Amino acid sequence: MSRVELLSPEGLRVDGRRPEELRKITSTTAVLSQADGSAYLEHGNTKVLAAVYGPREARHRALVLHDRAILNVEFNVAPFSTGERRRRTKNDKRLLEMASFVKQTFEPVVITTLYPRSQIDIYLQIIQHDGGTLQACINAATMALIDAGIAMTDYVCACTAGWVEREPALDLNHIEESSDTSEVTIAMLPKSSKVTLVQMESRLHVDKLEDVLNLAGKGCKHIHQVIDKTIRDRAEELARKMAI
Repeated sequence: MSRVELLSPEGLRVDGRRPEELRKITSTTAVLSQADGSAYLEHGNTKVLAAVYGPREARHRALVLHDRAILNVEFNVAPFSTGERRRRTKNDKRLLEMASFVKQTFEPVVITTLYPRSQIDIYLQIIQHDGGTLQACINAATMALIDAGIAMTDYVCACTAGWVEREPALDLNHIEESSDTSEVTIAMLPKSSKVTLVQMESRLHVDKLEDVLNLAGKGCKHIHQVIDKTIRDRAEELARKMAI
């Protein structure tokens, strides 16, 4: 039994949510004037800033691909984002791992063949960390890429689910993640329901895996509605400004 009661006898989690309930999501785009595309996303108390630059000339000519663009992802965590106050370097193993996950997620989705011999940079900054970091980064990156006008085959929406004590739970917070809870993060294309990323933290019994994946998939579809509304609201705002 864990030291913290993650699920009350009434079926409520530590933050008062039901197992299948998402945290509140707030999002907006075009928050950085110098970037080609940008987005800010709050997923509960987790806060992420994403910026996209490009397509632009590649910094290292040796990496240039003649038939498509290359994706570069840089991931950083603000020293004040957690209670640890620990400064991470760019070569931190965990940061490189997270950047790799994001890159793998978007490589099949971004239509890089439209931008040969160029580079697209995605910068992700965790401002506040309260669980679900990877899902928040992927969702923020999706909005930033769309804001930059980068062609993609579909939205990419990510969500985490895990097994909390006796049942599957959606969108784990930091306390739940820190309690040796088995968790899975998936990134999905909403239109086709194709999965572009499955990333698991700790072991999960195979009998429980299907329930956890199905719950994460439902979370992805709900997050898609939130992101899509943000994008459409921004497009309508731009259309009104152009009409004036």
